Amino acid sequence: MSVLVFVEIKDKLTKAVQETITYGKSLGNVTLLTYGDVSDSLLLETGNFGAEHVLICKSINERNEQLLSNLIINAVKKYNCEYIILSQDQTGKAVGPRVAANLEAGHISGAISFPEKSDEFIVKTNVFSGKAIAFVSVHTPIKVISILPNSIPPKENKTTALITEINEDLGEARIKVKELKPLGDGIPLPEAELVVSAGRGLKGPENWGIVEELANSLGATTACSRPVADIGWRPHHEHVGQTGVAIRPNLYIAAGISGAIQHLAGVNGSKVIVVINTDPEAPFFKAADYGIIGDAFEVLPRLTSAINNFKSSQ
Repeated sequence: MSVLVFVEIKDKLTKAVQETITYGKSLGNVTLLTYGDVSDSLLLETGNFGAEHVLICKSINERNEQLLSNLIINAVKKYNCEYIILSQDQTGKAVGPRVAANLEAGHISGAISFPEKSDEFIVKTNVFSGKAIAFVSVHTPIKVISILPNSIPPKENKTTALITEINEDLGEARIKVKELKPLGDGIPLPEAELVVSAGRGLKGPENWGIVEELANSLGATTACSRPVADIGWRPHHEHVGQTGVAIRPNLYIAAGISGAIQHLAGVNGSKVIVVINTDPEAPFFKAADYGIIGDAFEVLPRLTSAINNFKSSQ
């Protein structure tokens, strides 16, 4: 089977990139497609996870969903690919449906498992904001699959990648990208395995230091509830929930968040949830694996101190 894996590579192979290649390799021979100014050493590194042929389009140097969709469509037609695999990130959400519609392909959005071994092509996905699981069957000759980050464990499958630079006539984009604002350093929320989040219980942006200190001790990414982002205490890219970023970390620590259903919809895929709140009736406790009834201003520094003491004793 011929598989086209589309990924975005910046300064390293992120976990999302490794997951996407791993998924593609499970289906057949992987042709990897990317764009921008990526070093040959990084492109060759994709071979560690099973990429046999790497296509790089350096004429595209910005995230433009229209041009990227055309790039993928051209590659699928040229290399007769049966599967197109992407990550279910911001780019994947925009590009996947465009590609599927153009190629009249079945589209599975937010896959959380490898295809089942049966006569039909069936993949498990999350539905209803993670409250249920659907088994989706696709019968079209070409299939587009977007993978939910942190769902597929990366697996090394070493091979030597052949790099080919391509220059495609992708037409004129109707949308112009005027500005790209970096989201900051650290691990992006969809890829984070450890997340420390806080809500209005922190009482103001000046108190976020205790959240960041705990995150730094754990090597975690910081997040927040929607009200916190809406009033400007934290940047919007940290907002997790139904209308923000959906995450699936191994550990999610929530301090001063009541646990509205919209917030739970974005974090209920977490392996372990720890809730810290002064209100014993906070709805979030019903979804928690561990709960601490206490003041975040006391609990978070004590957690940070305990983690630092443990690390120094090792």
